[in-house]
Amino acid sequence: MSQQKLYEIALSLVDNVGDITIRHLISYCGSAEAVFNAPKAKITGIPGIGEVVYKSLQDKLCLTKAEIILAKAEKSDSKILFYLDVDFPKRLKNIYDAPSILYLKGNCNLNFDKSIGIVGTRRASDYGKEISEKIVEDLIEYNPFIISGLAYGIDIAAHKAALKFNVPTVAVLAGGLDKIYPKEHIKYLDKIQENGAILSERPFGDEPIRSGFLARNRIIAGLSDAVVVVESAAKGGAMVTAEYANNYHKEVFAVPGNIGNTVSEGCNALIDKNKARIYTKAKNIVESLNWDLTTETKTNYQKEIDLSNFTDEESLVIAMLRDNGEMLIDDLSWKSQLSLNKLASILLNLEFQSIVKPLPGKKFKLA
Repeated sequence: MSQQKLYEIALSLVDNVGDITIRHLISYCGSAEAVFNAPKAKITGIPGIGEVVYKSLQDKLCLTKAEIILAKAEKSDSKILFYLDVDFPKRLKNIYDAPSILYLKGNCNLNFDKSIGIVGTRRASDYGKEISEKIVEDLIEYNPFIISGLAYGIDIAAHKAALKFNVPTVAVLAGGLDKIYPKEHIKYLDKIQENGAILSERPFGDEPIRSGFLARNRIIAGLSDAVVVVESAAKGGAMVTAEYANNYHKEVFAVPGNIGNTVSEGCNALIDKNKARIYTKAKNIVESLNWDLTTETKTNYQKEIDLSNFTDEESLVIAMLRDNGEMLIDDLSWKSQLSLNKLASILLNLEFQSIVKPLPGKKFKLA
């Protein structure tokens, strides 16, 4: 791998520098290597960046650690994707707190056509496991990637169902690729990697800890077009994943359960609070995500929006709405780097052309 990749890994290891800060630094300096070589005045002159970050960047130990990680990746035939790479999943590029780097092993492109996250309690009932398998089986014809976290219970039931029906699946880990948890599920990894992948934002050697499990939930939500919570207690990782999915304006579904059953409390609460749609059959997902449209219909729809007929700024807004569906005007402004006043004018103009449709709560979508 290139010298550039070495610096990208190193930047992800620097103390006091998170994913958002990494993007901020590179937007001013141009590359990870340029960040490390930038003079103090340039780093501290970046808005929101102070001497603490500059001092952290002077610690060359992260470069030594990066060399070790790079060697392990090459030895294990793993890939390392930085957020600027072409192969980095576009679904993650569109979320504000996305990981800046991913480590993965497998035989798939993470920019898949369709994807469904299936999550739930580690203490799944037989019914929950059966429903997880049924969801995957009913979606076979649409060939989605099944995204989950390799954990006990609903997660592994979803992965096993995907393997059973030859549906590609991605397991998002809380620790490094060499620190699999639980160890009982290592036996599924080779099969998962045949058509899918295992991936993590954590470098080799990192043990899975509580914060890692919570952080990986946002990756599951970000990679999924929709998230289905099969069974969950009132609190737990699946509920965190559902919250992330809602924040990312992804569709969330919950399988309703018996009142008074602990593993149904979370799902019932999501439905009750309008944070999830009721899942009763695959058609719920298919219709919500427009997977039932024919190829011809989709092609005609795409032809209707010819970006060459719009200004660069209008094209940017249209493309973002096309890729993300409904979006809050604040999110559009942040991701497009257009001021709210400028963006409001663009949206109004696109609305007059019947390209954009306003929704309640300052949301917009393509008409």
